[in-house]
Amino acid sequence: MIIVNVDFVTGKKITEVLGIVKGNTIQAKHIGKDISAGLKHIIGGEIKAYTQMLSEARDIAIDRIIKQAEKMNADAIINIRFSTSAIMGGAAEILAYGTAVKLK
Repeated sequence: MIIVNVDFVTGKKITEVLGIVKGNTIQAKHIGKDISAGLKHIIGGEIKAYTQMLSEARDIAIDRIIKQAEKMNADAIINIRFSTSAIMGGAAEILAYGTAVKLK
């Protein structure tokens, strides 16, 4: 599956637009990680537990749009985008979306 964040695939022609594909997940960290993150917030620096959490969430969301596009028999997903929103303290939603297309 070809995935790009632009509206074309170099060297290929889009023959059919199949529709929007989307995948999301809501992830949260363990309370112990939240306490550690709270301390890091006070002293500064990267909160690695949350960096890892969001990275894993993006991977899950991408996997879900790929599966949806495969069910549509798509060759590629163009214009992939991500959206993030805080759901509650220590939990965030990641949404990935794009357009499934057929290529020639």
